Amino acid sequence: MALSFIEGNEAVALGALAAGCRFFAGYPITPATTVYNAMLKYLPPEGGVCLQGEDEIASIGYCLGASMAGNKVLTATSGPGISLYSEQISFAIGSEIPLVIVNVQRLGPSTGSATKGADGDIQFMRWGSSSGLPVIVLAPVDVADCYRLTVHAFNLAEQYRCPVFLASNKEIAMTRESVDLDAIDLPDIVTRKTADRTKPFLPFATPSDDIAPEFLPIGDQTLVRQTSSTHGVNAYITVDPDEIQAFQIRLEKKLNAHVDEFTLFEQDLDPHAGTLVVAYGVTARAARVAVAASRAAGKPVSLLILKTLWPVSERLIVDTAAAYDRVVVAEMNMGQYVREIQRLLPGKTVSFLGQMNGNLIKPEQIREVI
Repeated sequence: MALSFIEGNEAVALGALAAGCRFFAGYPITPATTVYNAMLKYLPPEGGVCLQGEDEIASIGYCLGASMAGNKVLTATSGPGISLYSEQISFAIGSEIPLVIVNVQRLGPSTGSATKGADGDIQFMRWGSSSGLPVIVLAPVDVADCYRLTVHAFNLAEQYRCPVFLASNKEIAMTRESVDLDAIDLPDIVTRKTADRTKPFLPFATPSDDIAPEFLPIGDQTLVRQTSSTHGVNAYITVDPDEIQAFQIRLEKKLNAHVDEFTLFEQDLDPHAGTLVVAYGVTARAARVAVAASRAAGKPVSLLILKTLWPVSERLIVDTAAAYDRVVVAEMNMGQYVREIQRLLPGKTVSFLGQMNGNLIKPEQIREVI
């Protein structure tokens, strides 16, 4: 593909296509609608299916059904839609259904401001289900990231059989940039592991307590049971406390035990700096400018850009911050991810810059805190 002038939402659609996605269902909502528009353009020529559900609940339900039938699936929405997705997200967690959800965040609460960006859903994406069990959340910084991280999101959904969020933002999603997609290094494509059809099939059996089960599609020759209720390895409902506890531990451990394997980030470290700036999403772009300007003014500063937000990349954050006396966290909300930084770095000074007024955080604001 030649050099393209595209927005983040279109890059997500192209990344999904590159990852092997052939099913999309969603409901129009600003600023996520152009993901749907792009999938409507790209999927049918590839033999894929793109449809608009009657609402958000139906749309994610279509995706879960298509995933259980063996498809790689994508849906996209924004704040109010994520709220409506919540029950089905719990279903995907508990029944280990691969699913990629693009959350193009906008200013809330409630309907809020449809044309203003924010990062107000960061905690909701992690805790917005009825279990407290972990999910994976990736945060792109720019259009190139939207393409690259979408492929990573599909790989992780397939490998760990779980919902994976792409935590975009109106400013990333609807800003056009020149990008050469062919020059972007993509990971090898991952597909969920298929079970041996010649052996008795237990839908949720695993050889260890930190991996996802092998997969067989619903509607195939082998009978596959599925339920949203608490179940054993045979997919039948269970009330056995030992079996239930083992199931919950595995759902937690299959992600938290492997987070270092899918920790995505950027670092720009100065060995002479006493301050480390931590940012993610579109605010990371302002942080880059602020750090460069501070260095030009004779004040060395280091930068850590987080692209895997959940599960928290604890080892990365602790190890990177070890050399610094002070950490500055900037995010487009009133203080959500900074809580994780404070939790991990109790002995350090953690300064916070946040706002949620519809405007981007400017490099000058970050420099003032530095």
